[in-house]
Amino acid sequence: MRMTRYTDYAIRSLLFAGANADRLVRIQEVADCYDISKNHLMKVVYRLGQNGLIHSVRGRGGGFRLASPPDEIYIGDVVQLFEPTTHFLDPLEGTSELPSLDPARDAFDDAIAAFHQVLNSYTINDLLHPTNSTHRQILEMIPSRD
Repeated sequence: MRMTRYTDYAIRSLLFAGANADRLVRIQEVADCYDISKNHLMKVVYRLGQNGLIHSVRGRGGGFRLASPPDEIYIGDVVQLFEPTTHFLDPLEGTSELPSLDPARDAFDDAIAAFHQVLNSYTINDLLHPTNSTHRQILEMIPSRD
């Protein structure tokens, strides 16, 4: 699965704000830090604010900060906000003589659900302060194919 740049920018913005939790951060700081477009970043930050992930302050001396503690912002929620979830296999009209793709569609839907479940086991805090135990917990959640 491939993520869009907006998802990448959203996670980077949240990480930057989480690493600087003692103050408001400016969009220009984030853009400079990661060498990304300020105009694109403005759209991302606006959407993060609309969805309650950050608080922003306008005007001189303004900026943004996390709206919740970093251990309450789940990566899967951020990804779902910026990545449209679509079915990989849409039903086709007029193909009744062919085998149904429903089992394949169900498999892809299950895979997407598992993808989001794993991402929702990580928080911004986990990415700011990674530990081996976090990674071990994630690996234990993934069923083995023995």
